[in-house]
Amino acid sequence: MKSTGALILTILGVIASIVIAWWLVNLLLSVVFFIVKILIVAVVAALVFVALRGLLFRRDAKQG
Repeated sequence: MKSTGALILTILGVIASIVIAWWLVNLLLSVVFFIVKILIVAVVAALVFVALRGLLFRRDAKQG
């Protein structure tokens, strides 16, 4: 049977492991969500650019 000191160290180790894992998962998810957000913004910006370019060229073609 383990001594009381070893048991306390084991419990503190488990708690520290949970806290560190929680922090790492939170950090990883924040990075992933940031990357996904950047990708969505890039796609929307490309669509807006294509739409604006199409509108401008259509107006130029009608005037010219």
